[in-house]
Amino acid sequence: MTFAMHRRGLLLGLSVILLAACATPPPSPQFPQLTFTHVPSIKLDARRLTIVDDYKTAGRSDVSQGMPVPPAVAVHQWANDRLVPAGNSGQIVVTITEASVIETALEKTKGVRGVVTTDQSERYDGRLAVKVEIRDTAARRGGDVSAVATRSRTVAENVSLNQRDKVWFEITESMIQDLDRELEKAIGQFLQPFVVR
Repeated sequence: MTFAMHRRGLLLGLSVILLAACATPPPSPQFPQLTFTHVPSIKLDARRLTIVDDYKTAGRSDVSQGMPVPPAVAVHQWANDRLVPAGNSGQIVVTITEASVIETALEKTKGVRGVVTTDQSERYDGRLAVKVEIRDTAARRGGDVSAVATRSRTVAENVSLNQRDKVWFEITESMIQDLDRELEKAIGQFLQPFVVR
């Protein structure tokens, strides 16, 4: 009888361990699409739109490609949503010259105090640089504007992967929104002859 009780307890304990091992990890967060279809498009006097990726990753510390929405992908979406070719010749060329998010390890508190302190463990510095050009060799005219957006955030050493992804998404979202405002203003000011009303 005692053996049967121990056996039952052992089986129950093993069942709990197996169930815990089978527990599913928390679901990955779902992020909204970074689109600009909710704002008016900018019609430009050109026949086609070309997007050029002219940036280089900044080595192993550049985490941009592992982000839920890499900054360069956000620029592609922005250009396709906001810039509309509405002319008979020439092209709009959107060149991405920088699209990085650099991870830097931060110094942690040492000694006994470090055991009870939750430090900020990494800093993420995002930089997004884009140039918009109108090239029309047939009409011998053209122009360009450019903008740079930056963001910096830190995360605590106990941050979860889902929380880190949320921070990364917010970095991209903030940079592309800043870029949108700056480029819309610059296009209206310096490429005004190419804007189709």
